[in-house]
Amino acid sequence: MKTFVLMAGGSGGHLFPAMALAQELIRRGHAVELMTEHRAANYGADFPARQVHIVPSATPSGGNPLKMAGAGLTILRGVGVAWGKLRKIRPDAVIGFGGYPIVPPFIAANLLGIPGILHEQNAVMGRANRAMARFADLLAMSFPAVRFADDFPRLEKVLTGNPVRDRVRDVAGKPYPYLDASGPIRLVITGGSQGARVLSDVVPPAIALLPESVRHRLQIVQQSRNEDIDRVAESYRQGRINVELAAFIPDLPERIADAHLVIGRAGASTIAELAVIGRPSILIPLPGALDSDQKHNALFMQEGGGGWMEEQATLSPQSLATRLEALLTDPDGLGRAAAAARKLGQPNAVANLADEAERLAGVPAQTKGRT
Repeated sequence: MKTFVLMAGGSGGHLFPAMALAQELIRRGHAVELMTEHRAANYGADFPARQVHIVPSATPSGGNPLKMAGAGLTILRGVGVAWGKLRKIRPDAVIGFGGYPIVPPFIAANLLGIPGILHEQNAVMGRANRAMARFADLLAMSFPAVRFADDFPRLEKVLTGNPVRDRVRDVAGKPYPYLDASGPIRLVITGGSQGARVLSDVVPPAIALLPESVRHRLQIVQQSRNEDIDRVAESYRQGRINVELAAFIPDLPERIADAHLVIGRAGASTIAELAVIGRPSILIPLPGALDSDQKHNALFMQEGGGGWMEEQATLSPQSLATRLEALLTDPDGLGRAAAAARKLGQPNAVANLADEAERLAGVPAQTKGRT
Protein backbone atom coordinates (compact mmCIF):
# COMPACT_ATOMS: atom_id res chain seq x y z
CA MET A 1 0.00 0.00 0.00
CA LYS A 2 1.18 3.50 -0.90
CA THR A 3 0.02 6.81 0.53
CA PHE A 4 -1.01 9.67 -1.74
CA VAL A 5 -1.91 13.25 -0.89
CA LEU A 6 -4.21 14.95 -3.39
CA MET A 7 -4.25 18.74 -3.56
CA ALA A 8 -7.08 20.76 -5.12
CA GLY A 9 -8.86 24.08 -5.14
CA GLY A 10 -12.30 24.24 -3.59
CA SER A 11 -14.45 24.30 -6.73
CA GLY A 12 -16.13 21.26 -8.24
CA GLY A 13 -13.94 21.59 -11.34
CA HIS A 14 -10.86 20.83 -9.26
CA LEU A 15 -12.39 18.55 -6.64
CA PHE A 16 -14.39 16.20 -8.90
CA PRO A 17 -11.37 14.80 -10.79
CA ALA A 18 -9.49 14.58 -7.48
CA MET A 19 -12.44 12.65 -6.04
CA ALA A 20 -12.39 10.29 -9.03
CA LEU A 21 -8.69 9.59 -8.56
CA ALA A 22 -9.17 9.05 -4.82
CA GLN A 23 -11.86 6.46 -5.52
CA GLU A 24 -9.59 4.61 -7.95
CA LEU A 25 -6.51 4.67 -5.72
CA ILE A 26 -8.55 3.35 -2.79
CA ARG A 27 -9.86 0.55 -5.00
CA ARG A 28 -6.23 -0.33 -5.68
CA GLY A 29 -5.53 -0.62 -1.97
CA HIS A 30 -3.82 2.72 -1.33
CA ALA A 31 -4.39 5.40 1.30
CA VAL A 32 -5.51 8.88 0.21
CA GLU A 33 -5.59 12.21 2.00
CA LEU A 34 -6.73 15.59 0.68
CA MET A 35 -5.28 19.09 1.10
CA THR A 36 -7.60 21.87 0.04
CA GLU A 37 -9.33 25.08 1.16
CA HIS A 38 -12.45 25.93 3.16
CA ARG A 39 -14.75 25.99 0.08
CA ALA A 40 -14.35 22.22 -0.19
CA ALA A 41 -16.77 21.87 2.70
CA ASN A 42 -19.53 21.81 0.06
CA TYR A 43 -18.15 18.48 -1.20
CA GLY A 44 -16.01 17.25 1.67
CA ALA A 45 -18.63 14.89 3.06
CA ASP A 46 -18.48 12.92 -0.18
CA PHE A 47 -14.72 12.98 -0.64
CA PRO A 48 -13.28 9.51 0.06
CA ALA A 49 -10.15 10.63 1.90
CA ARG A 50 -8.73 9.19 5.09
CA GLN A 51 -8.44 12.78 6.26
CA VAL A 52 -9.12 16.22 4.77
CA HIS A 53 -6.67 19.00 5.64
CA ILE A 54 -7.51 22.69 5.22
CA VAL A 55 -4.33 24.58 4.35
CA PRO A 56 -4.06 28.41 4.36
CA SER A 57 -3.85 29.82 0.83
CA ALA A 58 -4.36 33.04 -1.11
CA THR A 59 -4.53 34.28 -4.68
CA PRO A 60 -1.58 36.60 -5.43
CA SER A 61 -3.38 38.97 -7.79
CA GLY A 62 -4.32 42.61 -7.97
CA GLY A 63 -2.26 45.78 -8.00
CA ASN A 64 -2.55 46.65 -4.33
CA PRO A 65 0.90 46.14 -2.74
CA LEU A 66 -0.57 45.59 0.72
CA LYS A 67 -2.90 42.88 -0.55
CA MET A 68 -0.05 41.26 -2.47
CA ALA A 69 2.11 41.27 0.66
CA GLY A 70 -0.74 39.81 2.69
CA ALA A 71 -1.27 37.07 0.12
CA GLY A 72 2.43 36.27 0.17
CA LEU A 73 2.42 35.94 3.96
CA THR A 74 -0.65 33.67 3.82
CA ILE A 75 1.04 31.44 1.25
CA LEU A 76 4.18 31.23 3.40
CA ARG A 77 2.06 30.30 6.39
CA GLY A 78 0.32 27.67 4.26
CA VAL A 79 3.67 26.21 3.21
CA GLY A 80 4.61 25.87 6.88
CA VAL A 81 1.30 24.22 7.80
CA ALA A 82 1.48 21.82 4.85
CA TRP A 83 5.15 21.01 5.55
CA GLY A 84 4.29 19.92 9.07
CA LYS A 85 1.33 17.82 7.93
CA LEU A 86 3.26 16.17 5.08
CA ARG A 87 6.10 15.23 7.44
CA LYS A 88 3.59 13.29 9.54
CA ILE A 89 1.71 11.73 6.60
CA ARG A 90 4.90 10.78 4.69
CA PRO A 91 3.17 10.32 1.32
CA ASP A 92 4.84 8.45 -1.51
CA ALA A 93 3.62 11.02 -4.06
CA VAL A 94 1.34 14.05 -4.33
CA ILE A 95 -1.04 15.02 -7.11
CA GLY A 96 -2.15 18.61 -7.62
CA PHE A 97 -5.37 19.45 -9.48
CA GLY A 98 -4.98 23.18 -9.86
CA GLY A 99 -6.28 26.28 -8.18
CA TYR A 100 -4.13 28.48 -5.95
CA PRO A 101 -4.86 26.35 -2.84
CA ILE A 102 -2.44 23.76 -4.25
CA VAL A 103 0.46 26.22 -4.15
CA PRO A 104 1.45 25.97 -0.44
CA PRO A 105 1.21 22.16 -0.13
CA PHE A 106 2.85 21.51 -3.52
CA ILE A 107 5.81 23.74 -2.57
CA ALA A 108 6.03 22.00 0.80
CA ALA A 109 6.06 18.59 -0.89
CA ASN A 110 8.91 19.72 -3.13
CA LEU A 111 10.90 20.96 -0.13
CA LEU A 112 10.47 17.51 1.43
CA GLY A 113 11.58 15.74 -1.75
CA ILE A 114 8.17 14.13 -2.40
CA PRO A 115 7.53 13.50 -6.12
CA GLY A 116 4.53 15.30 -7.59
CA ILE A 117 2.14 15.27 -10.53
CA LEU A 118 0.18 18.25 -11.78
CA HIS A 119 -3.12 17.44 -13.47
CA GLU A 120 -4.49 20.01 -15.91
CA GLN A 121 -8.21 19.70 -16.56
CA ASN A 122 -8.52 22.45 -19.16
CA ALA A 123 -7.31 23.07 -22.70
CA VAL A 124 -5.35 26.02 -21.26
CA MET A 125 -2.83 25.43 -18.48
CA GLY A 126 -4.00 27.28 -15.37
CA ARG A 127 -1.87 29.91 -13.65
CA ALA A 128 -1.41 27.96 -10.46
CA ASN A 129 -0.26 24.91 -12.41
CA ARG A 130 2.12 27.08 -14.44
CA ALA A 131 3.53 28.49 -11.22
CA MET A 132 4.06 24.98 -9.82
CA ALA A 133 5.36 23.36 -13.03
CA ARG A 134 9.00 23.90 -12.02
CA PHE A 135 8.39 21.74 -8.92
CA ALA A 136 6.54 18.92 -10.70
CA ASP A 137 7.80 15.62 -12.09
CA LEU A 138 4.92 15.12 -14.53
CA LEU A 139 2.12 17.06 -16.20
CA ALA A 140 -1.00 14.94 -16.81
CA MET A 141 -3.16 16.52 -19.54
CA SER A 142 -6.86 16.21 -20.34
CA PHE A 143 -6.62 17.46 -23.94
CA PRO A 144 -4.18 16.43 -26.70
CA ALA A 145 -3.03 20.05 -26.98
CA VAL A 146 -2.80 22.26 -23.89
CA ARG A 147 -1.90 25.91 -24.26
CA PHE A 148 1.27 26.94 -22.34
CA ALA A 149 2.34 23.34 -21.70
CA ASP A 150 5.18 23.72 -24.20
CA ASP A 151 6.59 26.52 -22.07
CA PHE A 152 8.01 23.76 -19.85
CA PRO A 153 10.07 21.58 -22.22
CA ARG A 154 11.79 19.63 -19.43
CA LEU A 155 8.54 18.61 -17.77
CA GLU A 156 7.33 15.13 -18.72
CA LYS A 157 3.85 15.27 -20.24
CA VAL A 158 1.28 12.47 -20.52
CA LEU A 159 -2.23 12.56 -22.00
CA THR A 160 -4.40 10.89 -19.37
CA GLY A 161 -7.76 12.59 -19.85
CA ASN A 162 -9.83 14.22 -17.12
CA PRO A 163 -11.03 11.69 -14.51
CA VAL A 164 -14.76 11.55 -13.88
CA ARG A 165 -16.48 10.30 -10.73
CA ASP A 166 -17.73 6.74 -10.35
CA ARG A 167 -21.37 7.78 -10.71
CA VAL A 168 -20.53 9.35 -14.10
CA ARG A 169 -18.86 6.17 -15.30
CA ASP A 170 -21.82 4.15 -14.00
CA VAL A 171 -24.17 5.85 -16.48
CA ALA A 172 -21.67 6.19 -19.34
CA GLY A 173 -23.05 3.17 -21.18
CA LYS A 174 -26.64 4.39 -21.19
CA PRO A 175 -27.90 4.86 -24.78
CA TYR A 176 -29.01 8.28 -25.93
CA PRO A 177 -32.73 8.51 -25.08
CA TYR A 178 -35.11 8.09 -27.98
CA LEU A 179 -36.71 11.35 -29.10
CA ASP A 180 -39.84 11.14 -31.22
CA ALA A 181 -42.16 13.79 -32.61
CA SER A 182 -44.58 13.87 -29.69
CA GLY A 183 -42.87 12.53 -26.55
CA PRO A 184 -41.20 14.49 -23.74
CA ILE A 185 -38.04 16.51 -24.39
CA ARG A 186 -35.73 16.53 -21.39
CA LEU A 187 -33.41 19.52 -20.89
CA VAL A 188 -30.77 19.92 -18.18
CA ILE A 189 -29.46 23.43 -17.49
CA THR A 190 -26.42 23.58 -15.23
CA GLY A 191 -24.16 26.48 -14.38
CA GLY A 192 -21.33 24.63 -12.71
CA SER A 193 -20.81 24.15 -8.99
CA GLN A 194 -21.55 27.83 -8.27
CA GLY A 195 -24.49 28.25 -10.66
CA ALA A 196 -24.63 30.85 -13.44
CA ARG A 197 -26.93 33.85 -13.26
CA VAL A 198 -26.95 34.36 -17.02
CA LEU A 199 -28.74 31.04 -17.46
CA SER A 200 -31.42 32.15 -15.01
CA ASP A 201 -31.76 35.41 -16.95
CA VAL A 202 -31.76 34.05 -20.51
CA VAL A 203 -33.06 30.47 -20.54
CA PRO A 204 -36.62 30.96 -19.15
CA PRO A 205 -37.51 33.77 -21.59
CA ALA A 206 -35.93 31.79 -24.42
CA ILE A 207 -38.10 28.80 -23.55
CA ALA A 208 -41.16 31.08 -23.56
CA LEU A 209 -40.40 32.05 -27.17
CA LEU A 210 -40.49 28.45 -28.41
CA PRO A 211 -43.52 27.24 -30.36
CA GLU A 212 -46.23 25.69 -28.23
CA SER A 213 -45.71 22.38 -30.04
CA VAL A 214 -42.21 22.21 -28.56
CA ARG A 215 -42.78 24.05 -25.28
CA HIS A 216 -45.50 21.79 -23.92
CA ARG A 217 -43.26 18.72 -24.32
CA LEU A 218 -40.38 20.13 -22.25
CA GLN A 219 -39.26 18.62 -18.96
CA ILE A 220 -36.57 20.87 -17.51
CA VAL A 221 -34.11 20.42 -14.67
CA GLN A 222 -32.27 23.68 -13.96
CA GLN A 223 -29.59 24.68 -11.49
CA SER A 224 -29.98 28.23 -10.20
CA ARG A 225 -28.51 30.22 -7.38
CA ASN A 226 -30.65 30.28 -4.25
CA GLU A 227 -31.38 33.98 -4.68
CA ASP A 228 -32.62 33.39 -8.26
CA ILE A 229 -34.86 30.36 -7.73
CA ASP A 230 -38.10 32.23 -6.89
CA ARG A 231 -38.01 34.51 -9.94
CA VAL A 232 -36.98 31.66 -12.26
CA ALA A 233 -39.80 29.51 -10.90
CA GLU A 234 -42.28 32.33 -11.50
CA SER A 235 -41.07 32.78 -15.07
CA TYR A 236 -41.59 29.11 -15.82
CA ARG A 237 -44.93 29.07 -14.00
CA GLN A 238 -46.26 31.82 -16.23
CA GLY A 239 -45.25 29.79 -19.26
CA ARG A 240 -46.75 26.62 -17.75
CA ILE A 241 -43.43 24.82 -18.17
CA ASN A 242 -42.63 21.59 -16.33
CA VAL A 243 -39.47 22.48 -14.38
CA GLU A 244 -37.46 21.29 -11.38
CA LEU A 245 -35.18 23.92 -9.82
CA ALA A 246 -32.34 23.46 -7.33
CA ALA A 247 -29.21 25.31 -6.23
CA PHE A 248 -27.28 22.04 -6.30
CA ILE A 249 -28.16 18.87 -8.20
CA PRO A 250 -26.54 15.91 -6.39
CA ASP A 251 -27.60 13.37 -9.03
CA LEU A 252 -26.48 15.51 -11.96
CA PRO A 253 -24.74 12.65 -13.85
CA GLU A 254 -27.96 10.63 -13.88
CA ARG A 255 -29.96 13.68 -15.00
CA ILE A 256 -27.49 14.30 -17.84
CA ALA A 257 -27.76 10.67 -18.92
CA ASP A 258 -31.55 11.05 -19.16
CA ALA A 259 -31.34 14.35 -21.06
CA HIS A 260 -31.79 15.00 -24.76
CA LEU A 261 -29.83 18.27 -24.52
CA VAL A 262 -27.73 20.03 -21.87
CA ILE A 263 -27.16 23.78 -21.57
CA GLY A 264 -24.30 24.93 -19.38
CA ARG A 265 -20.92 26.48 -18.83
CA ALA A 266 -17.82 24.93 -20.36
CA GLY A 267 -15.82 24.04 -17.27
CA ALA A 268 -13.43 21.12 -17.57
CA SER A 269 -15.48 18.71 -15.46
CA THR A 270 -18.67 19.58 -17.37
CA ILE A 271 -16.92 18.87 -20.68
CA ALA A 272 -15.45 15.59 -19.41
CA GLU A 273 -18.78 14.35 -18.03
CA LEU A 274 -20.75 15.31 -21.15
CA ALA A 275 -18.24 13.51 -23.33
CA VAL A 276 -18.01 10.34 -21.24
CA ILE A 277 -21.80 10.10 -20.96
CA GLY A 278 -22.23 11.19 -24.57
CA ARG A 279 -24.81 13.99 -24.53
CA PRO A 280 -25.11 17.00 -26.87
CA SER A 281 -24.81 20.44 -25.33
CA ILE A 282 -25.05 24.18 -25.82
CA LEU A 283 -21.98 25.58 -24.07
CA ILE A 284 -21.70 29.17 -22.83
CA PRO A 285 -18.11 29.84 -21.72
CA LEU A 286 -17.58 32.01 -18.66
CA PRO A 287 -16.66 35.46 -20.03
CA GLY A 288 -13.62 37.24 -18.69
CA ALA A 289 -12.01 34.02 -17.46
CA LEU A 290 -8.24 34.16 -17.29
CA ASP A 291 -6.74 32.84 -20.55
CA SER A 292 -10.25 32.00 -21.88
CA ASP A 293 -9.94 28.41 -20.68
CA GLN A 294 -13.67 27.68 -20.94
CA LYS A 295 -13.81 29.03 -24.50
CA HIS A 296 -11.02 26.66 -25.54
CA ASN A 297 -12.87 23.78 -23.83
CA ALA A 298 -16.11 24.63 -25.67
CA LEU A 299 -14.32 24.92 -29.01
CA PHE A 300 -12.89 21.44 -28.52
CA MET A 301 -16.41 20.05 -28.11
CA GLN A 302 -17.83 22.09 -30.98
CA GLU A 303 -15.04 21.19 -33.40
CA GLY A 304 -15.55 17.54 -32.51
CA GLY A 305 -19.25 17.77 -33.37
CA GLY A 306 -20.49 17.13 -29.84
CA GLY A 307 -21.91 20.55 -29.02
CA TRP A 308 -22.46 24.18 -29.93
CA MET A 309 -20.74 27.21 -28.38
CA GLU A 310 -22.61 30.42 -27.64
CA GLU A 311 -20.73 33.54 -26.53
CA GLN A 312 -22.38 35.18 -23.54
CA ALA A 313 -21.79 38.66 -24.99
CA THR A 314 -24.05 37.92 -27.95
CA LEU A 315 -26.47 35.56 -26.22
CA SER A 316 -30.10 36.69 -25.98
CA PRO A 317 -33.44 34.95 -25.38
CA GLN A 318 -34.20 35.33 -29.08
CA SER A 319 -30.90 33.84 -30.29
CA LEU A 320 -31.10 30.98 -27.81
CA ALA A 321 -34.72 30.26 -28.75
CA THR A 322 -33.74 30.07 -32.42
CA ARG A 323 -30.95 27.63 -31.61
CA LEU A 324 -33.18 25.52 -29.36
CA GLU A 325 -36.01 25.27 -31.88
CA ALA A 326 -33.60 24.13 -34.60
CA LEU A 327 -32.03 21.48 -32.36
CA LEU A 328 -35.13 20.18 -30.60
CA THR A 329 -36.94 19.63 -33.89
CA ASP A 330 -34.01 17.68 -35.33
CA PRO A 331 -33.75 14.46 -33.30
CA ASP A 332 -31.39 12.86 -35.82
CA GLY A 333 -29.01 15.80 -35.49
CA LEU A 334 -29.09 15.57 -31.71
CA GLY A 335 -28.37 11.86 -31.93
CA ARG A 336 -25.37 12.47 -34.17
CA ALA A 337 -24.04 15.10 -31.75
CA ALA A 338 -24.49 12.68 -28.84
CA ALA A 339 -22.46 10.05 -30.69
CA ALA A 340 -19.76 12.61 -31.52
CA ALA A 341 -19.58 13.75 -27.90
CA ARG A 342 -19.12 10.16 -26.77
CA LYS A 343 -16.20 9.73 -29.19
CA LEU A 344 -14.48 12.66 -27.47
CA GLY A 345 -14.87 11.08 -24.03
CA GLN A 346 -12.06 9.38 -22.14
CA PRO A 347 -13.70 6.94 -19.72
CA ASN A 348 -10.32 5.40 -18.83
CA ALA A 349 -8.84 8.71 -17.70
CA VAL A 350 -8.96 7.83 -14.01
CA ALA A 351 -7.15 4.53 -14.58
CA ASN A 352 -4.54 6.31 -16.71
CA LEU A 353 -3.89 8.92 -14.02
CA ALA A 354 -3.79 6.28 -11.26
CA ASP A 355 -1.21 4.35 -13.28
CA GLU A 356 0.99 7.45 -13.47
CA ALA A 357 0.57 8.11 -9.75
CA GLU A 358 1.58 4.55 -8.95
CA ARG A 359 4.58 4.79 -11.29
CA LEU A 360 5.77 7.94 -9.57
CA ALA A 361 5.27 6.33 -6.15
CA GLY A 362 7.36 3.33 -7.14
CA VAL A 363 4.65 0.67 -7.48
CA PRO A 364 6.13 -2.24 -9.47
CA ALA A 365 4.71 -2.43 -12.99
CA GLN A 366 3.37 -5.96 -12.54
CA THR A 367 1.16 -4.90 -9.61
CA LYS A 368 -0.25 -1.69 -11.04
CA GLY A 369 -4.02 -1.50 -11.14
CA ARG A 370 -4.57 -4.45 -8.80
CA THR A 371 -7.12 -4.07 -6.04
